[in-house]
Amino acid sequence: MNDLIKKLVEAYGPSGFEDQMRELIRPEVEPYVDEVRVDALGNLIALKRGDGQGLKVMIAAHMDEIGLMVTHVTKEGFLRFTNIGGVRPHGLWGSRVQFANGAIGVIGSDRLDDRHKIHPLNKHYIDVGATSPDDCPVGVGDAAGFMQPFIANGSLLTSKTMDDRIGCVVAIETLKRLQNIPHDVYFVFSVQEEVGTRGAQAAANGLDPDVGIALDVTITGDVPECAPMSVSLGKGAAIKVKDSGMIAHAGLVRLMRQRAEAANIPFQMEVLDGGSTDARSIQIANGGAAAGCISIPCRYVHSQSETVHAGDVQACIDLLVEILANPIAL
Repeated sequence: MNDLIKKLVEAYGPSGFEDQMRELIRPEVEPYVDEVRVDALGNLIALKRGDGQGLKVMIAAHMDEIGLMVTHVTKEGFLRFTNIGGVRPHGLWGSRVQFANGAIGVIGSDRLDDRHKIHPLNKHYIDVGATSPDDCPVGVGDAAGFMQPFIANGSLLTSKTMDDRIGCVVAIETLKRLQNIPHDVYFVFSVQEEVGTRGAQAAANGLDPDVGIALDVTITGDVPECAPMSVSLGKGAAIKVKDSGMIAHAGLVRLMRQRAEAANIPFQMEVLDGGSTDARSIQIANGGAAAGCISIPCRYVHSQSETVHAGDVQACIDLLVEILANPIAL
């Protein structure tokens, strides 16, 4: 599984520019589904048909990542930029980024007299080795993703874009294990989650599922001086109860817990103060759906070294298989 994780997390795909990611994921899922298509917004939708006795289920894992977009090229060839999604200024200086055409840049910042302070985004720039706008390999409107290699440090797996390529891995590995199932399951590898769960909203409006489950990361409470949070690495799948955008369907939360307990899958309960997932958009699409989220615990979310535990990833796969392979009674 680490080979698949490495392939996905190191790839380019900021929100709105997911084409390369879609082309990586498509061949991974095609052998295991009955139908694959791409909708108008760019979501990759893979259908695994059931026996006609179950529900219509939507599984959403977003394939986009946070990134940067060029707003101006200076006369010296440096790139000013804005954010795509939740980029934090204190992690930018010295970082490397890559554009869709393969151009690579290094992030610097304007002079800062007080090194105890942090510049805002508009005081940073990208150096791509250009000396003027004329020899710059990229221009205004081009998007960059961060560059950071995948590493496996024992059971801890670290890279940029675990949010949410690791959710995509959970979906793909689940598909490989599903045989005869009762439900029609639509695996949606969604776009533009980091800028407002837009892809999932479009997909859910089109599919109108009975049940929706997002696969996404969540923060942990197991590092020094962090905010209190009852989620830790290595303690299993996190079953979301609430975040800032959604209260999960109580029956679905109960079912997830029952399935985990019956199959001896390690799990923990999650209440997240900030942030939300594609489940929010699924929950309120059309006439509404019973929606919830299986979360992969992750340290250092929205950094270039997001870290998950291999055992938690496996627990999330096991739990999703148990849910989809059996009747869903809410």
